[in-house]
Amino acid sequence: MAQYKRILLKLSGELLSGEGRALAASSMANVAAAICEVAGRGIEVAVVVGGGNMLRGRDHQGARSQAEVDQVGMLATVLNVAMLRFHIEDAGRSCAVYAPRPVFPVAAAFERKQAIADLAAGKVVLLGGGTGNPYFSTDSAAALRAIELDCDAVLKGTTVDGVYDKDPNRNDDAVRFDRITHDEAISRGLQVMDQTAFALCRDRSMPVVVFDLRLPQNLVGLIDGTVQGTVVTRD
Repeated sequence: MAQYKRILLKLSGELLSGEGRALAASSMANVAAAICEVAGRGIEVAVVVGGGNMLRGRDHQGARSQAEVDQVGMLATVLNVAMLRFHIEDAGRSCAVYAPRPVFPVAAAFERKQAIADLAAGKVVLLGGGTGNPYFSTDSAAALRAIELDCDAVLKGTTVDGVYDKDPNRNDDAVRFDRITHDEAISRGLQVMDQTAFALCRDRSMPVVVFDLRLPQNLVGLIDGTVQGTVVTRD
Protein backbone atom coordinates (compact mmCIF):
# COMPACT_ATOMS: atom_id res chain seq x y z
CA MET A 1 0.00 0.00 0.00
CA ALA A 2 3.00 2.30 0.15
CA GLN A 3 2.29 3.41 -3.41
CA TYR A 4 -0.71 5.37 -2.16
CA LYS A 5 0.04 9.04 -1.58
CA ARG A 6 -3.51 10.15 -0.79
CA ILE A 7 -6.21 7.91 0.64
CA LEU A 8 -9.86 8.17 1.57
CA LEU A 9 -10.44 6.17 4.74
CA LYS A 10 -14.06 5.08 5.24
CA LEU A 11 -14.74 4.29 8.90
CA SER A 12 -17.77 2.57 10.30
CA GLY A 13 -19.31 4.66 13.07
CA GLU A 14 -19.35 1.56 15.26
CA LEU A 15 -15.55 1.69 15.39
CA LEU A 16 -15.86 4.86 17.49
CA SER A 17 -18.16 3.24 20.05
CA GLY A 18 -17.51 1.05 23.07
CA GLU A 19 -18.20 0.55 26.74
CA GLY A 20 -21.90 1.01 26.11
CA ARG A 21 -21.38 4.46 24.58
CA ALA A 22 -21.99 5.65 21.05
CA LEU A 23 -18.77 7.65 21.30
CA ALA A 24 -16.08 6.08 23.47
CA ALA A 25 -13.00 8.19 24.19
CA SER A 26 -10.68 5.17 24.20
CA SER A 27 -11.94 3.87 20.85
CA MET A 28 -11.68 7.30 19.26
CA ALA A 29 -8.19 7.86 20.64
CA ASN A 30 -7.02 4.53 19.20
CA VAL A 31 -8.47 5.32 15.78
CA ALA A 32 -6.96 8.81 15.90
CA ALA A 33 -3.52 7.42 16.79
CA ALA A 34 -3.60 5.06 13.79
CA ILE A 35 -4.68 7.86 11.44
CA CYS A 36 -1.92 10.13 12.75
CA GLU A 37 0.73 7.43 12.34
CA VAL A 38 -0.24 6.97 8.70
CA ALA A 39 -0.34 10.74 8.13
CA GLY A 40 3.06 11.01 9.82
CA ARG A 41 4.51 8.84 7.07
CA GLY A 42 3.66 11.46 4.49
CA ILE A 43 0.40 9.90 3.29
CA GLU A 44 -2.43 12.39 2.86
CA VAL A 45 -5.55 11.18 4.68
CA ALA A 46 -9.19 12.12 4.19
CA VAL A 47 -11.78 10.39 6.36
CA VAL A 48 -15.50 9.71 5.95
CA VAL A 49 -17.27 8.28 9.02
CA GLY A 50 -20.62 6.55 9.07
CA GLY A 51 -23.28 7.21 11.68
CA GLY A 52 -24.34 3.71 12.64
CA ASN A 53 -23.07 4.07 16.19
CA MET A 54 -25.88 6.59 16.77
CA LEU A 55 -28.59 5.91 14.22
CA ARG A 56 -29.72 3.20 11.84
CA GLY A 57 -32.29 4.86 9.63
CA ARG A 58 -34.16 1.66 8.83
CA ASP A 59 -34.99 1.29 12.53
CA HIS A 60 -36.75 4.64 12.79
CA GLN A 61 -38.81 5.24 9.69
CA GLY A 62 -42.30 4.29 10.85
CA ALA A 63 -44.65 6.86 9.37
CA ARG A 64 -41.70 9.05 8.42
CA SER A 65 -40.06 9.03 5.01
CA GLN A 66 -36.54 7.75 4.49
CA ALA A 67 -35.59 11.26 3.38
CA GLU A 68 -36.50 12.69 6.78
CA VAL A 69 -34.62 10.02 8.70
CA ASP A 70 -31.59 10.31 6.43
CA GLN A 71 -31.31 14.00 7.26
CA VAL A 72 -30.93 13.12 10.94
CA GLY A 73 -28.44 10.40 10.08
CA MET A 74 -26.29 12.94 8.27
CA LEU A 75 -26.19 15.04 11.44
CA ALA A 76 -24.92 11.98 13.33
CA THR A 77 -21.95 11.70 10.96
CA VAL A 78 -21.13 15.38 11.51
CA LEU A 79 -21.07 14.79 15.26
CA ASN A 80 -18.75 11.81 14.74
CA VAL A 81 -16.15 13.73 12.74
CA ALA A 82 -16.42 16.78 14.98
CA MET A 83 -15.50 14.66 18.00
CA LEU A 84 -12.88 12.62 16.15
CA ARG A 85 -11.16 15.90 15.35
CA PHE A 86 -10.41 16.51 19.03
CA HIS A 87 -8.67 13.16 19.38
CA ILE A 88 -6.63 13.62 16.22
CA GLU A 89 -5.54 17.05 17.40
CA ASP A 90 -4.66 15.59 20.81
CA ALA A 91 -2.45 13.10 18.95
CA GLY A 92 -0.59 15.99 17.35
CA ARG A 93 -2.09 16.38 13.88
CA SER A 94 -4.06 19.34 12.53
CA CYS A 95 -7.49 18.75 11.03
CA ALA A 96 -9.97 20.38 8.72
CA VAL A 97 -13.63 19.41 9.13
CA TYR A 98 -16.11 19.70 6.28
CA ALA A 99 -19.75 18.96 5.61
CA PRO A 100 -21.84 19.53 2.46
CA ARG A 101 -23.28 22.61 4.17
CA PRO A 102 -21.67 24.61 6.99
CA VAL A 103 -22.49 23.47 10.51
CA PHE A 104 -21.22 26.38 12.56
CA PRO A 105 -18.88 26.25 14.37
CA VAL A 106 -17.80 22.62 13.92
CA ALA A 107 -17.69 22.14 10.13
CA ALA A 108 -17.12 24.35 7.11
CA ALA A 109 -18.90 23.89 3.80
CA PHE A 110 -16.97 21.40 1.65
CA GLU A 111 -14.89 23.08 -1.01
CA ARG A 112 -12.79 20.79 -3.16
CA LYS A 113 -9.76 22.98 -3.81
CA GLN A 114 -9.48 24.04 -0.19
CA ALA A 115 -9.73 20.44 1.01
CA ILE A 116 -6.98 19.40 -1.41
CA ALA A 117 -4.83 22.28 -0.14
CA ASP A 118 -5.43 21.10 3.43
CA LEU A 119 -4.32 17.59 2.51
CA ALA A 120 -1.20 18.91 0.81
CA ALA A 121 -0.42 20.90 3.97
CA GLY A 122 -0.46 17.70 6.04
CA LYS A 123 -3.87 18.15 7.65
CA VAL A 124 -6.26 15.26 8.13
CA VAL A 125 -9.47 16.14 6.29
CA LEU A 126 -12.60 14.91 8.08
CA LEU A 127 -15.76 14.73 6.00
CA GLY A 128 -19.17 14.56 7.68
CA GLY A 129 -22.71 14.90 6.44
CA GLY A 130 -22.53 12.28 3.72
CA THR A 131 -23.28 13.63 0.25
CA GLY A 132 -25.75 16.11 1.75
CA ASN A 133 -28.63 14.26 0.10
CA PRO A 134 -31.01 11.56 1.37
CA TYR A 135 -31.00 8.09 -0.15
CA PHE A 136 -27.19 8.08 -0.47
CA SER A 137 -25.12 6.15 2.05
CA THR A 138 -21.82 7.20 3.58
CA ASP A 139 -20.22 4.56 1.32
CA SER A 140 -21.41 6.62 -1.63
CA ALA A 141 -20.11 9.76 0.08
CA ALA A 142 -16.72 8.11 0.50
CA ALA A 143 -16.59 7.15 -3.18
CA LEU A 144 -17.66 10.64 -4.26
CA ARG A 145 -15.17 12.48 -2.04
CA ALA A 146 -12.35 10.13 -3.03
CA ILE A 147 -12.98 10.97 -6.67
CA GLU A 148 -13.31 14.70 -6.00
CA LEU A 149 -10.10 14.78 -3.96
CA ASP A 150 -8.09 12.76 -6.49
CA CYS A 151 -7.35 10.03 -3.96
CA ASP A 152 -5.45 6.92 -4.97
CA ALA A 153 -7.86 4.53 -3.25
CA VAL A 154 -10.76 4.13 -0.86
CA LEU A 155 -9.74 2.11 2.19
CA LYS A 156 -12.85 0.78 3.86
CA GLY A 157 -12.34 -0.32 7.47
CA THR A 158 -14.98 -2.83 8.54
CA THR A 159 -15.52 -5.63 11.05
CA VAL A 160 -14.44 -8.36 8.59
CA ASP A 161 -11.09 -8.95 6.91
CA GLY A 162 -12.25 -8.51 3.33
CA VAL A 163 -14.99 -9.24 0.83
CA TYR A 164 -16.79 -12.60 1.03
CA ASP A 165 -19.31 -14.26 -1.26
CA LYS A 166 -21.75 -14.31 1.67
CA ASP A 167 -21.89 -13.03 5.23
CA PRO A 168 -18.99 -14.77 7.03
CA ASN A 169 -20.62 -14.11 10.40
CA ARG A 170 -23.58 -16.26 9.43
CA ASN A 171 -22.06 -18.75 7.01
CA ASP A 172 -19.13 -20.96 7.91
CA ASP A 173 -18.61 -21.82 4.23
CA ALA A 174 -18.22 -18.16 3.14
CA VAL A 175 -15.38 -17.70 0.64
CA ARG A 176 -13.08 -14.69 0.87
CA PHE A 177 -11.79 -12.90 -2.22
CA ASP A 178 -8.23 -11.59 -2.43
CA ARG A 179 -9.19 -9.55 -5.49
CA ILE A 180 -12.49 -8.87 -7.22
CA THR A 181 -13.78 -6.40 -9.78
CA HIS A 182 -16.33 -3.68 -9.11
CA ASP A 183 -18.65 -5.30 -11.67
CA GLU A 184 -18.44 -8.70 -10.00
CA ALA A 185 -19.15 -7.16 -6.60
CA ILE A 186 -22.20 -5.44 -8.08
CA SER A 187 -23.48 -8.50 -9.98
CA ARG A 188 -23.12 -10.70 -6.90
CA GLY A 189 -24.94 -8.12 -4.77
CA LEU A 190 -22.17 -8.14 -2.18
CA GLN A 191 -23.16 -5.99 0.78
CA VAL A 192 -19.77 -4.89 2.09
CA MET A 193 -20.24 -1.63 0.17
CA ASP A 194 -23.36 -0.37 -1.53
CA GLN A 195 -23.75 -0.73 -5.28
CA THR A 196 -23.86 3.01 -5.95
CA ALA A 197 -20.44 3.37 -4.33
CA PHE A 198 -19.01 0.44 -6.29
CA ALA A 199 -20.40 1.91 -9.54
CA LEU A 200 -18.90 5.33 -8.85
CA CYS A 201 -15.51 3.77 -8.13
CA ARG A 202 -15.72 1.56 -11.21
CA ASP A 203 -16.55 4.44 -13.52
CA ARG A 204 -13.53 6.42 -12.26
CA SER A 205 -11.17 3.44 -11.90
CA MET A 206 -10.95 4.04 -8.15
CA PRO A 207 -9.60 1.01 -6.25
CA VAL A 208 -11.32 -0.03 -3.03
CA VAL A 209 -9.53 -1.99 -0.30
CA VAL A 210 -11.77 -3.64 2.29
CA PHE A 211 -10.02 -4.65 5.50
CA ASP A 212 -10.60 -5.41 9.18
CA LEU A 213 -10.31 -2.29 11.33
CA ARG A 214 -11.59 -3.68 14.61
CA LEU A 215 -7.98 -3.26 15.69
CA PRO A 216 -7.05 0.33 14.72
CA GLN A 217 -3.40 -0.65 14.24
CA ASN A 218 -4.54 -2.69 11.23
CA LEU A 219 -4.65 0.58 9.30
CA VAL A 220 -0.90 0.92 9.77
CA GLY A 221 -0.50 -2.78 8.96
CA LEU A 222 -2.39 -2.31 5.71
CA ILE A 223 -0.02 0.49 4.71
CA ASP A 224 2.99 -1.65 5.71
CA GLY A 225 1.68 -4.70 3.87
CA THR A 226 1.48 -6.85 7.01
CA VAL A 227 -2.34 -6.77 6.99
CA GLN A 228 -4.20 -7.91 3.88
CA GLY A 229 -7.60 -6.86 2.66
CA THR A 230 -9.64 -7.54 -0.46
CA VAL A 231 -8.69 -5.29 -3.37
CA VAL A 232 -11.58 -4.25 -5.63
CA THR A 233 -10.54 -2.87 -9.01
CA ARG A 234 -12.08 -2.14 -12.38
CA ASP A 235 -10.25 -4.98 -14.18
